[in-house]
Amino acid sequence: MDEYLVGVRLRPTAQADDYRVGDLELHVGDLVLVETTTETVLGEVRRPKREIPEMKKDRAYPRVMRLATADEARAYRERREREERAIATCQRIARGRGLVMKVVDVEMHPVARRATVYFNAEERIDFRDLVRDLARELRSRVEMRQIGARDTTKVMDGIGPCGRQLCCTSHLRRFDPISVKMAKAQDMPLTDNRLLGNCGRLKCCLLYEFSTYEELRSRLPRVNSPCQANCGTSGCMTGKVRSIRVLKQSVVVGFPDGTQAEVPIDQVTWEGRAHIKAQLEP
Repeated sequence: MDEYLVGVRLRPTAQADDYRVGDLELHVGDLVLVETTTETVLGEVRRPKREIPEMKKDRAYPRVMRLATADEARAYRERREREERAIATCQRIARGRGLVMKVVDVEMHPVARRATVYFNAEERIDFRDLVRDLARELRSRVEMRQIGARDTTKVMDGIGPCGRQLCCTSHLRRFDPISVKMAKAQDMPLTDNRLLGNCGRLKCCLLYEFSTYEELRSRLPRVNSPCQANCGTSGCMTGKVRSIRVLKQSVVVGFPDGTQAEVPIDQVTWEGRAHIKAQLEP
C-alpha cells in the first residue's frame, strides 16, 4: 500500500503537523482521527496529501487512523463553539475583577471536565479568585497558563508587513533568540519601528539572512582600517576604509586629499587580508 504525508492540525490555533496516511481519500477541511503519543484525537486536514520524500521515508510519523464520523465531527465543532464562548466569558470575568490580562485561547478536554486558559499579561497576576469564578462559570477544573508576546501572536495569527501570513503561525516550529546584533549586522537603523513584528518584539525574519551577512562581512576590512586601493589609472593609493558595502562586497576608501571612492574588495589590500583569503580558498 502506498503511503503519503498529510498536514493535520489538532486545534484551530495550532500549526499543522505531518501525519502518515495510506490510500484514504482526504481533502483540506476534513476531520480525521489521528494517533498521538498518549491517545487518539480529532484534527483537521490543512495540507493535502503529498508523497513522502525519499530521505524521510524511514522517519516515524504518527498515523491518520480514519475519517471522523458525523457524530464525532459534530461534537468537535460544538466543543470549539464552547471554547470560543469561554474565551469571551473569561475575558469578561477578568475585566470585572480589574485584572490586566488578555485571554488568548481556552482548551476544553473532550472527555474530562477540564479547561486550560491561555493568557498574556505584562505583569504577574494573582488569579486565584479568578480561577474560582471561572470554574463555577465553566463547570470545569480550570488551569491558567501564561504565554509570552510571541506565543500570543502565534495563536492569534495575522498578516506581516511583507503581506504574508506571520512566519510564527505558518511554519516556524520554535522561537530562536533574536538580538539587536542581527539588525546591526544587516545595517538596519536600530530606531526604526519596522524592526518590530506584530508581537512588539524584534522580527523573527532578522535571523534568516544573518549568517549570510556574517559570512560576507568576514571578507571585508574593518572601518577606519588603513588600506591600499587600486584606483585604475591613478594606480595604487593609500587610504582608510570609511564604510563598507556588505552585499556589493566593496568598500568606500577615503584618501589623504579628502576624496573618497568606492572600490571592489578584490582591488583593496589591507593588513590581515592574506589570512582571510586563505580561509576562503578551498
